Amino acid sequence: MATFINLFLSSPHSAAAFSHHKHPLSFSPLFPPQLKSSDRGWGHGRQVLKCLNEPRTDAVESEPASLASGSSISAGISSYSWCAGLGGLGFLETSYLTYSRLIGSDAFCPVGGGSCGDILSSSYAVAYGIPLSLIGMVAYGAAAFLALKLAAKDLPFGIDERNAGLILLGTTTSMATASAYFLYILNTQFPGASCSYCLVSALLSFLLFFTTAKNLGWKKIREEVGLQLCIAGLVFAALSNSYSASALPPPARFGEKFMPYSPTEIKASSSPLALKLAAHLRSVGGKMYGAFWCSHCLEQKEMFGREALELLDYAECYPDGFKIGTPLSQECKKVKVEGFPMWVIKGQVLEGIQEFPDLAKASGFEAGEFSGELAELAKQSAEANMQP
Repeated sequence: MATFINLFLSSPHSAAAFSHHKHPLSFSPLFPPQLKSSDRGWGHGRQVLKCLNEPRTDAVESEPASLASGSSISAGISSYSWCAGLGGLGFLETSYLTYSRLIGSDAFCPVGGGSCGDILSSSYAVAYGIPLSLIGMVAYGAAAFLALKLAAKDLPFGIDERNAGLILLGTTTSMATASAYFLYILNTQFPGASCSYCLVSALLSFLLFFTTAKNLGWKKIREEVGLQLCIAGLVFAALSNSYSASALPPPARFGEKFMPYSPTEIKASSSPLALKLAAHLRSVGGKMYGAFWCSHCLEQKEMFGREALELLDYAECYPDGFKIGTPLSQECKKVKVEGFPMWVIKGQVLEGIQEFPDLAKASGFEAGEFSGELAELAKQSAEANMQP
């Protein structure tokens, strides 16, 4: 304080102030002309002065805020970088599985052995005719790309950070939901089997979701819970619909019980159209692939009837019987059967139950006298598909 007084008294303005004013606390001449009286403190010309060596509290207080902001940004970048890394690992795994499937090679399974290969080649490894590994490759790639852009603060297509975060949240939510669904399938449809790729993919999906959620903050997650539930519901419904639309391996109620092969008994008689079409399909190399326990295959056979079925070229994919984990026959593996029934006609693959008009069109069947009957069947099929 003494230092301050000496500095103050040595100022020419201070000396003038004391020489013209009697009251030592009135310093109005020190105020610049542009300041108003309301800025001076209390009353007329009273000002609260601070010592020159007193630290500025506003500067000190602003520093932690700046550091906190910087640490928040750093944490955000770190979290998104983790997301990018996890997405990259998932992309590499699914790319390998997709490549193996495209070239017809079995993926190397370090854990699980044959059961791992059976799961990866089963009907559950496909949704709507698309390999799940390919869908996963796209999902992981998109998550990794978006996370990298968020970490670099360089978002494409003019997307702001908030919307980009929501897109990433929606992507990881759908991936985590699908993984949970597949773990349920693995546990119920393949009891005792092991698939290291399935488990690693599920782990990566869950970690991606929780890392994204942590970065956005649980408060934000609670605000968007409706959107997440909607996405999860859509993914669950889409997968359930895909698997129910195609004939899949027997449900879990068969358990570990072995079912010996037994020929399918067809009771319906064949119509002239069915006989003619069956003979034509065989002549052009058309072939049906199925399983003796498959209800959809039975329905397709009943459509042709007992006599026409003897003319069809049919391949049984489980000629030695079936239990959970039984591999497909070599013939069915060669054509990559992914659901039952499946037709291969002139190099074209048709999955699921096929109506006569569809088989006739794919095989180049000349309807002739049956053109009216085929047209009527096509009309009935179209009307059935339009019904909710």
